[in-house]
Amino acid sequence: MSLVKKEFDFTDKHFNHVRDIATRHSGIVLSDGKRDMVYSRLVRRLRKTGIDNFDDYCILLENPGHEEFTHFVNAITTNLTSFFRENHHFEMLADVVLPDIMKRNQATKKIKVWSAGCSTGMETYSIAMVLKEVIPENSGWDVKILATDLDTNVIATASNGIYNYDSVTGVSDKRMTRWFMRGSGQHSDELKVSKKLREMVTFKQLNLLHPFPFKGPIDIIFCRNVVIYFDKETQKVLFEKFANIHAFNGYLFIGHSETLYNVTDRYKLLRNTVYNKIS
Repeated sequence: MSLVKKEFDFTDKHFNHVRDIATRHSGIVLSDGKRDMVYSRLVRRLRKTGIDNFDDYCILLENPGHEEFTHFVNAITTNLTSFFRENHHFEMLADVVLPDIMKRNQATKKIKVWSAGCSTGMETYSIAMVLKEVIPENSGWDVKILATDLDTNVIATASNGIYNYDSVTGVSDKRMTRWFMRGSGQHSDELKVSKKLREMVTFKQLNLLHPFPFKGPIDIIFCRNVVIYFDKETQKVLFEKFANIHAFNGYLFIGHSETLYNVTDRYKLLRNTVYNKIS
């Protein structure tokens, strides 16, 4: 059986070059098993730019200031997300975390939340719904959510807050009625997040390896299914940076397949993938 010839030659040298650049600039570690995925995504970029070989494309990527570099990062970034994914986190946010922080921050009446690796915004708006549902209307609380991602494309989608009807799974009928507006006419298959939720959130592009352009203390950090793509040393650096801006006893939520074991001693495990900042 003959193998199907690829449109462009993509050698071990090319793949190693690409994943080295990815790790240096984003922290993402691309395993050997990602080779076909990387090829299929970057081939689209070669067609778009008119470059006809990976040698020239790799040379172009050596300049992070080139406009193509942003497209490259967007292409290799994985953005699997959904509303209320790992719902036990949102139940704990409502039942335990927010009541504790509201008691602790009663004097300032301020709560800061960071959704790090927010993708298309489904996690962020899930957080916003819970905050609105738990914190009484007109109670004087100043609640702000910062949502960041490396991928500029998903940040644009998140900022718009418009989703295909079929993609809004995991949201109850009650929440659908309260927090979404259904489009009409040619947009009848779309839903838009309510203005009240969108006004709570600031979306920004951010590379987690770079210095954070903001200060703490931040009360709640969601960084779920992000560090799974980083090596252990990068994880150690990142969680040290998190701890430095995290409020004492602040809450950290990570992904179901992630752990802080042998990564940092500045957090204490509370429940499955939920931590308190302790030092």
